[in-house]
Amino acid sequence: MRDDEFDLDVTAAQPIDDAAIAALSRDELIQAIVALPPELRMGMGGILLEKRTYSDVSQELGIRQAELVRQVHRGRALISRQLAGRAGRAGEA
Repeated sequence: MRDDEFDLDVTAAQPIDDAAIAALSRDELIQAIVALPPELRMGMGGILLEKRTYSDVSQELGIRQAELVRQVHRGRALISRQLAGRAGRAGEA
């Protein structure tokens, strides 16, 4: 798998760096969300950018709240992995 591809099979064993995600500027967070697979973008935007409730966003998207929770967890894990990859490449330079 290439470094720029997303793996949708993110497991719970893969750590999520919440501090790194929280440290992103709004524009950086938008870029990270846009880079996610399409099926994750709306939920991530509603929860992380708009700061709406899971209940509200899941109702709007017409999905169960548990599915939204899984989508957001997967999206956060993918963003965290991308950030870790960038930090690793920066350390190599």
